[in-house]
Amino acid sequence: MNGSSTSPSGKKIVKKTNRAPLLIGLCSVAGLLVGATSSQAEMNQCLNDAQPSSQCLTQNPTTKRIEGMSMGLFAGAGAAVAATWRMKTSP
Repeated sequence: MNGSSTSPSGKKIVKKTNRAPLLIGLCSVAGLLVGATSSQAEMNQCLNDAQPSSQCLTQNPTTKRIEGMSMGLFAGAGAAVAATWRMKTSP
């Protein structure tokens, strides 16, 4: 959304809003959700094996989910920063 106003000389001034923080925040949240879903699917697949490994049986599901969420968060934020930087540097 561009806001506009008039300067004292009568010229129209257009203010550009910075959407980068919004993009980074939304991509981070999307990454967080994808990471949580991915880690949950991995845990379910591990537990549904015919013979689950000892690592699968001893891992803490909460810790595993937090690991997945943090990886998704950083991946989403990194992708958003790269996309924002790319948009700003392209002609």
